[in-house]
Amino acid sequence: MAKLYFRYGAMGSSKTANALMVAYNYKERGKRALLAKPKLDTREIGVMHSRIGLEEPCIYVEDLVEMSTEDLEAYDCIIVDEAQFCKKSDIEFFTHLVDDLEIPVICYGLRTDFQMHLFEGSMWLLAWADKIEELKTVCWCGSGARCNARIDSNGKMVHAGKQVEVGANERYIALCRKHHVEGKTGLEKNE
Repeated sequence: MAKLYFRYGAMGSSKTANALMVAYNYKERGKRALLAKPKLDTREIGVMHSRIGLEEPCIYVEDLVEMSTEDLEAYDCIIVDEAQFCKKSDIEFFTHLVDDLEIPVICYGLRTDFQMHLFEGSMWLLAWADKIEELKTVCWCGSGARCNARIDSNGKMVHAGKQVEVGANERYIALCRKHHVEGKTGLEKNE
């Protein structure tokens, strides 16, 4: 029976690397996995790229939802990265793939933004996923990091701004809840 998976983690928890490894495992077994990400992720067009250098071509979720049933049924699995940027309608489509077409959908993404608010895609994945798994990473203090902090060029936490500001290590850091609440990034300069 196919399932909808949500594998979430803070920045630096190897979500994309994990997604690419799962796709490789499918390929190694003679299966076809389709990689997708939302258009809102503008860092690299048509490529799913991890910080450790793994990368594979991908399509956009917005194109995935336009595919015919026949084309979709050619795949053994759909793997979605940056799923926090998906809309509710995208997550509803993923449930259709799982429930009606029996295609497993494995989504990777952040649970919350830099202000600890749920993203739309994450909220609906938390509500509807059959299996929810946390991918772990650590704070600078060594504790488990579940919070994402947006940082400025001096390593200080940013507390206001748009929910979505695409970036990676230069803009975000994973922190434990205590240090997120205290605003301590471990990177602060001149303190």
